[in-house]
Amino acid sequence: MTQSAADRFPTKHLPGVAVRELPAAPRSPWSVIGPGVIAAGVGLASGEFILFPYIASQVGLVFLWAAAVGIVTQWFLNMEIERYTLATGETALTGFSRFWRHWGLVFAIMVYFANLWPGWASSSATMVTYLFGGDATWIAIGMLLVIGATLTLAPVVYTALERIEFVKVGLVLVFIVVAVIFAISAEAWGDLPSTVTAPEFPTELGFALMLSALVFAGAGGGQNLVQSNWIRDKGYGMGKYVPRLVSPVTGREEAAPDSAGFVFEPTEENLTRWHRWWRLANREQLITFVLISFVTIVLTSLLAYSTVYGVPGLANSVSFLQVEGERLKELVGPWFGTLFWAVGALSLFAAALGIVDYTSRLAADVLKTAYLRRFSESRIYFALVWGLVGIGCVVLLAGFDQPLILLVISACVGGLMMFLYSILLLVLNRRVLPVQIRPRSYRVVALVWSVLLFGVFSVLTVWQQGDRLLDWLR
Repeated sequence: MTQSAADRFPTKHLPGVAVRELPAAPRSPWSVIGPGVIAAGVGLASGEFILFPYIASQVGLVFLWAAAVGIVTQWFLNMEIERYTLATGETALTGFSRFWRHWGLVFAIMVYFANLWPGWASSSATMVTYLFGGDATWIAIGMLLVIGATLTLAPVVYTALERIEFVKVGLVLVFIVVAVIFAISAEAWGDLPSTVTAPEFPTELGFALMLSALVFAGAGGGQNLVQSNWIRDKGYGMGKYVPRLVSPVTGREEAAPDSAGFVFEPTEENLTRWHRWWRLANREQLITFVLISFVTIVLTSLLAYSTVYGVPGLANSVSFLQVEGERLKELVGPWFGTLFWAVGALSLFAAALGIVDYTSRLAADVLKTAYLRRFSESRIYFALVWGLVGIGCVVLLAGFDQPLILLVISACVGGLMMFLYSILLLVLNRRVLPVQIRPRSYRVVALVWSVLLFGVFSVLTVWQQGDRLLDWLR
């Protein structure tokens, strides 16, 4: 008896998948642009504005090679996450949960644990105070409420998020062009090749910082997993059969399908469509996520190197950007330092919005698929959004600064997640998908590399930070 494509899917913990034809891919590549821009836009935060520029201010440009390694590794991860969703309409977390029901919940909890402290909203608010003064705490609370309202009132959440991140990326790129013209020194350009000719691994800055830079170059941690949700809402492949998240106030909810996902039989026509979708998805990620992330990291690092390299006492926090802004005012003019802070504040705000979205989106998908099938995913999502906003407001009102334990967690959880889901992606896509669309050998090698890279760095970071964490717990 011939085995159907649907027969390969484990059904012990979740319902089976329905067999349908793979929708035809669009003719224009521009119609699929979006998920990679969102990934780059949400990711244009810690790595691009703080981590790599801070490293450049301390040791020069010799660690920029790590940005290339991190982003390329994440591109392979993103594409394996997208492969499963393109082929099934399910998220990668749903696929993991087919092997063990609680895998999705484990990752959702880890993402929440890493994002409970509203760091990006607080950082954005702090940059606003550089421009206008005021109380950063109340500004950050106002930002969180605006984020909650924006995600609640948008008729289709993905569409609103895509538009906001497009604007953010555009503003950042315009600023970078201005910086290239007015602020980046000839000396910085001359020293740029040192990242290739004299690469270094500055361990004196700590494994936690090095891991953070690697993990958050581009996206990192749980954000990579949400590529499944974003391409599904964009209508990629079999994701076209899955309803999108809509506002419970202004949107019109579509009926949920009876099956958890869908799969196509590997007929000649479906495989032709698949190859078209796969080429489009890879190109979209390359020209948006990879290119935007790498160019931004390089140029913001050059900017920091041109302005604050060698300045003593710089902090690896948002206060680093205050010093850089003041130097830009001195070197270029008051207008440029102000522009730097304004773009930084908007960028970190858009990152905070994206983080609230993807944290809630991942958890809503997990809860709907594995635990609360009778409930609306949109309503679960919005409850989680406001829960995260509420927790953030409480943390800010309580006057907590980011404690040491969360600093350690932010350095470790992302790498640990990537270590775990690199293994699970390898198993999922090699075991469940039809032979014709499984990852080829070089992509398998890339996943094995990801397992080793993030596994080793996570262990080294926990080992180095363990004493500090124990001191804090005491």
